[in-house]
Amino acid sequence: MTHQGKRSAKKVSTCHGSTKGSSGRPCRRFLSGPRVEPMQLKKGMSVLDLIRNGYTKTGAFNGGRLAEACALFSRMIEENATIAMTVSGAMTPAGMGGPIISLLEAGFVDMVISTGANLYHDLHFALDLPVHQGDFRADDSELLDAGVVRIYDVFLTEQLLLDTDTFVQEAMRRAKSSGTLASDDAGGVSTARIHNVLGRDVLERCKYPERSLLAHAARLGVPVYTSSPGDSSIGMNLAAMRVWGDPIDVNPDLDVLETTAVVLCAEKNGVVEIGGGSPKNFYLQTQPTLAQILGINRGGHDFFLQITTDSPQWGGLSGATPAEAVTWGKINPNDPGNSVVVYCDATVALPLLASYALSRHKPRRLKRLFDKLDTYLDELRREAQKNRRRTRRN
Repeated sequence: MTHQGKRSAKKVSTCHGSTKGSSGRPCRRFLSGPRVEPMQLKKGMSVLDLIRNGYTKTGAFNGGRLAEACALFSRMIEENATIAMTVSGAMTPAGMGGPIISLLEAGFVDMVISTGANLYHDLHFALDLPVHQGDFRADDSELLDAGVVRIYDVFLTEQLLLDTDTFVQEAMRRAKSSGTLASDDAGGVSTARIHNVLGRDVLERCKYPERSLLAHAARLGVPVYTSSPGDSSIGMNLAAMRVWGDPIDVNPDLDVLETTAVVLCAEKNGVVEIGGGSPKNFYLQTQPTLAQILGINRGGHDFFLQITTDSPQWGGLSGATPAEAVTWGKINPNDPGNSVVVYCDATVALPLLASYALSRHKPRRLKRLFDKLDTYLDELRREAQKNRRRTRRN
């Protein structure tokens, strides 16, 4: 054996069961985690078994992070945290409204913040307008000529979009004429009110309301917000109604205040972030709104779970880590174990996460936050005014 070979052999053999490595430095603290075990798959095993006895025992890479995410989501549920879910990307066109609906019904998600596009495309399923599996390699010029639009490998027709537009406009006009969307003293309505109206219209008029996230949210008292009201076909249709002399005033200030009030009035707050984007920050900013703007310091959110394909080094919000969010006062720094990021396509990870939670836990009592928004807003105003008077005296 060469001299180099002897040195290599010596290094390999030193740290097994010892407190020190070959350099004399302590190594046991780095080896305190469970040993990696080969994943054992069995015929007929459940998702619960796959996570507990598969990903948990390997503990490696994003399979390990998925197991940690499942455990963290379980803690949110067990500790009765008020759980928000933020949704970006094309989740509902890809059928991911289904897992979210199951979580809403079980009481495992109490508030939703989504891109408007996800909420618009959710309506197709209730209206029985077909969304088709397609081929991402199709010729886009040919699709255009055929009146087909695509979201990667999901195909829709232009007529489907026009029919959905008609439904949105008619639902808004019905709500306005009935007084359901009358503005409050602050002027305008929040997007939660808009989406509740759409959900209730789906329940009353659509062929398959059970397929709609908005319908279930309306029935279960779950407020659904969008952080960018004008950035979707729902917003486009609302803008068109203003041109036609039938405007509905959407007030983004109310969205900020209502979501912040929900966070203020909760004992513990947690979030499941599907993707990143604007919905991610819109929820996380509730803590800086309280602490930095209104002077009510809650210490940051208690739980943070994100499924994303974005990495942090590009500087974008979608890939920003929970550690970075700590510096902004968005996440409580006292327990780093309360934050997990899974780097995975959400169409893979979300159904596994949801199935695990549904298999492990009994349904929770519904919080019905939508029904309490006015009460929570009153509490926020009282706390903010009290703190403002205190600040002025000092």
